[in-house]
Amino acid sequence: MVDLAIKILLDDKARFLTTVTGVGFAVALVYVQVGLFVGLLASASVTIDRMDADVWVAARNTPNVDFGNPFPETLVQRVRSAPGVERADNLIVWFATVALPGGAKESAVIYGLKDFARWNLPWEVLEGDPADLRRGRYVLLDDSATRRFGAFRVGDRREFSGRRLKVIGRTAGARSFTTSPIAFLDYRLAQSLTPTELEGRTTYVVAKVAPGADVRAVVAEVRRRLPYHDVHTRDEWSRRSRAYWVESTGLGLTMFLTVSLGCLVGVIVVAQTLYTSTTEHLTEFATVKAIGGRDLAIYGVIAEQASVAACVGFVLGTAVSLALVPVLARIDMPLVITPGLAALTFAGTLGLCLAASAVSFRRIRALDPAIVFRG
Repeated sequence: MVDLAIKILLDDKARFLTTVTGVGFAVALVYVQVGLFVGLLASASVTIDRMDADVWVAARNTPNVDFGNPFPETLVQRVRSAPGVERADNLIVWFATVALPGGAKESAVIYGLKDFARWNLPWEVLEGDPADLRRGRYVLLDDSATRRFGAFRVGDRREFSGRRLKVIGRTAGARSFTTSPIAFLDYRLAQSLTPTELEGRTTYVVAKVAPGADVRAVVAEVRRRLPYHDVHTRDEWSRRSRAYWVESTGLGLTMFLTVSLGCLVGVIVVAQTLYTSTTEHLTEFATVKAIGGRDLAIYGVIAEQASVAACVGFVLGTAVSLALVPVLARIDMPLVITPGLAALTFAGTLGLCLAASAVSFRRIRALDPAIVFRG
């Protein structure tokens, strides 16, 4: 029966190519939409996930890490004195306007800390030393700024909110969901860029829990000490920052609709080609029934055709998607294809193709084997 399935499937090679192309298109569409979705969401919380901070304190109702609201920096002392806290520091996350050499203006997300090294921020330094930031009007700029700011080198100067800062290093992997590049500078320098709003104020307090201490217990104690602020664990704050963009931009709904469209295209192509193939080979199937073959056996032939189309189409779609990963990376659009996503996509492809093959079952069920003996 398997040989019959393959023989019928390859009887019309053009039709088979159309089928696997349709399935491959659907698979590639799922990969691109879901992969870009995962990549974008990762950038929405990348600094939270990478920083060596277990607890985050923010102003009440702060929606995500990029949109911090200022509060008195002296509150860090209450966090430091909480049982189970090993260390705590103020962190400023703020938007700054950057004047470019050509006269245009762009925005950047600035991260201000007193000691970057002990918080693992930035986590990938290409040039320079974050420890040097406290020595003057210096900035470390992420390489993703090249797309928005143009090419830059260590030693160049850029104007941040009216202050000329010297670029003393480059980092990698630090990009925000808004596509604004991330810049790292000393805590006091970050405050001085917007003194009206940030003088004596911070936007976050980050804390590291002591070894052996219970993170939940520490969070509960900090909440008791700061009842008018939001206190999150790292995982909670990461999820909240990602969820904000999904809910506020409709990104999740857009992805769902596009993926559904791709699946629909794949199902229609497979259902139509298998039904046409079944109709054209009714004599062969009638012969099988005439010699005692059961409908279930013929269903197996059609299901085998659907499975082959699903596997070949999946391989084709996966190959195209993997080829797109470096291409999209060059334009700062990370396409993330994980083994879990690949397994889920394969299972969905196989399931949908088998479901599409059911359209032909009704035709087989009503097939009269006597047509073999008719002139």
